[in-house]
Amino acid sequence: MCAYVVVAEDDADQAELVRRYLEHEGHEVTVAHDGRSALDLVRGRRPDLLVLDVMMPRLDGLDVCRVVRAEPGFAHLPVLMLTARSSEDDLLLGLDLGADDYMTKPFSPRELMARIRSLLRRSDRGPVPAAGLEPHTSAPAPVLRAGPVTVDRARHEVWAYGRVIRCTPGEFRLLDMLAEHAGQVLSRAQILERLHGSDPFITPRTVDVHVMNLRRKLKEARPGAQEAMPLVTVYGVGYKLMDDHRSRQAPS
Repeated sequence: MCAYVVVAEDDADQAELVRRYLEHEGHEVTVAHDGRSALDLVRGRRPDLLVLDVMMPRLDGLDVCRVVRAEPGFAHLPVLMLTARSSEDDLLLGLDLGADDYMTKPFSPRELMARIRSLLRRSDRGPVPAAGLEPHTSAPAPVLRAGPVTVDRARHEVWAYGRVIRCTPGEFRLLDMLAEHAGQVLSRAQILERLHGSDPFITPRTVDVHVMNLRRKLKEARPGAQEAMPLVTVYGVGYKLMDDHRSRQAPS
């Protein structure tokens, strides 16, 4: 599968290395050496993938990711972030801003290419069935409700307590799955299989990060502490989205 990839990397040698590996696999590549140039490239021609260094002049990679995710046309653009920072806080921040994957420097070019192939495969297909979950027998509902949470698939929006919840692509996919199976406890293995198939680079920790960020956003939208948290951890089992009224689809 050939793709158009924008590589945003201020280190000329690193950028050239990534470009050569990508072109060797048949991809078309454009390189930007600062954040503002990267945004101009993405807006000028939508890429199939954005490889984004965190530490860049004019606009750093975190700000580029934040801007890209705020623009509706790029909600589903796969983003792989590269950084010399390796702390868990940096990983959480990158995922919270909407990065789909995160690699620390120095990195193996072969592993980078494997991760890029994985991201491109995931962006080219819908969710795969997960073991232990009932498959759809009819067209999926366009709007799902679970307690105070509404997932609008057509508009790619999430509402809770009357407020829009800004979700990263990974968070939206997770909430969509939990709302589809509202009231059921889903294990991290089931979630990973449904959302990412057998991708070796996606770990249970990724699910935990998405859940942690979603719980924080739902808590911020919650009108009062007396309101129960709808996204529940069932210790030793997995996660579920509470379905107080057992209604999966919003009325027309």
